[in-house]
Amino acid sequence: MQCFTFIKTMMTLFNFLIFLCGVALLAVGIWVSIDGPSFLKIFGPLSSSAMQFVNVGYFLIAAGAVLFALGFLGCYGAQTESKCALMTFFLILLLIFIAEVAAAVVALVYTTMAEHFLTLLVVPAIKQDYGSQKDFTQVWNTTMAGLKCCGFNNYTDFEGSPYFMQNHTFPPYCCFDNGNGTATEPCTEEKAKDKIVEGCFGQLLYNIRTNAVTVGAVAAGIGGLEVRG
Repeated sequence: MQCFTFIKTMMTLFNFLIFLCGVALLAVGIWVSIDGPSFLKIFGPLSSSAMQFVNVGYFLIAAGAVLFALGFLGCYGAQTESKCALMTFFLILLLIFIAEVAAAVVALVYTTMAEHFLTLLVVPAIKQDYGSQKDFTQVWNTTMAGLKCCGFNNYTDFEGSPYFMQNHTFPPYCCFDNGNGTATEPCTEEKAKDKIVEGCFGQLLYNIRTNAVTVGAVAAGIGGLEVRG
């Protein structure tokens, strides 16, 4: 009986946190949809570039609505032991789980295809806009600084770019020194060849694969707790 009470309490707490996350996402999504310019002023060029591909506001509203419903049903079902609420809660979890598995399979199968497709889009954009378009340059600088990477594939992506033509060097991130954790300036072709800093796409894939086991273990633990509840 005590074990059941403990699981019930943990379920209620966990789903209440999901409920709060849903409310927060809904609030931010509505704010972005109604007052997009204010959002862009706060988060700067990075959010501006992202919003060219995804309507952030509607995405956040949809995600917030799902979490809101999931958290409410979980709390209500755990406290009242309502079979209808718990069954609806389980069905939503099942749909999310199926979607996650499908997304993982697609990601694994089409990683190479996506890399080739993105190379055709991203590399020409770097050669054309890096160093001349402020927002585009800042987005790439932020990405390279955060992931300790260089370009999409490597330093050669910047050959012929406005930045390279003006400075006759590559971005300092392409000469990142893992030893002291700093970027070397000026980053000449010789230094870039010597450092061999990995491209951002490869580094992003590496980070995802490195943390996949941890994320999977956490997800399995949460799923087990939900099913047990």
